[in-house]
This record gives sequence, C-alpha cells and structure tokens, in this order.
Amino acid sequence: MKNPIGNLNKVFDSRIRMGVMSILLMNEEVSFNDLKQLLELTDGNLASHLINLEENGFIKVHKGFIGRKTNTTYSITKAGEKAFKEHLEALESMIRGVNKS
Repeated sequence: MKNPIGNLNKVFDSRIRMGVMSILLMNEEVSFNDLKQLLELTDGNLASHLINLEENGFIKVHKGFIGRKTNTTYSITKAGEKAFKEHLEALESMIRGVNKS
C-alpha cells in the first residue's frame, strides 16, 4: 500500500502557513496587517511563519512606504503556487483514498 501522506509538503503542516498560502493564492498581494487581521494572529506569530515560507521560496516580500509609514506586502511565488497546489492535490487524493475503504 502506498504511503498516503508521502506527497504532503511538511512546510504546510501548520494551519497558519496553510492559511497564509490560501490567502495569497487568491490575492495578488496582501499586506502584513491584512494577513494578521484575517488570520487573527499576533505580529510575532505571523512573522515567524512568513519567514519560514519566504526561506522556502514560497512567498516574496515587498517592502515599501505609504507616505512615511512602512508597508510590507507579500505575494506567492511560482514555486510556492506549484508546491501548495501539489500539497492540496495530495490532500484530496489522500481523502479520496481513505473514503474508498
């Protein structure tokens, strides 16, 4: 029997990283504050997950200014989109496989 979790990506084990990737998949660019509000997280908690996703090459960070205030936004990379979609497909096939029994 094939390992049902073999194709899942360990980076997306976290519900927070799953949430970030889902939001970024559906939006071209999202600000740090919007992600924080949507996911109901603290700055530090969200920041650590964003760093993990960035280090894995799944998201891009864009730092800029609105007036004198810093504005950090995030977007999904091609590699991130591919990896996340593959992870979702692996979840779907795992669920379908479990339901066959």
